Amino acid sequence: MKGEGFGVLTDIDVAATMKAKLGEDFRPYRILGACNPQLAHRALQLEDKIGTMLPCNVIVQQHANGDVEVSAVDPAASMQAIDNPGLAEVAQNVRDRLKRVVDSL
Repeated sequence: MKGEGFGVLTDIDVAATMKAKLGEDFRPYRILGACNPQLAHRALQLEDKIGTMLPCNVIVQQHANGDVEVSAVDPAASMQAIDNPGLAEVAQNVRDRLKRVVDSL
């Protein structure tokens, strides 16, 4: 993610949380809150409430067969409800960068 300008702001270990809060076992599953500071700054300048959609979530999960899957939110889809062409451009940029990250794995 670093190569595309992202850092990880949050790292939620869902399996550890389920064990601690519910006493339940869960497969390895992490939710990473990824942020590209330059693009986040531009988005916040365009829409002051866009912080409700930040950071971008990236999920790393292990399936029962042992395969590990990485997926990311599509910010362009989630932000299309906001009628702001400038924001749509930023969201598309973030989407393209996240797609390159996932595709590179």
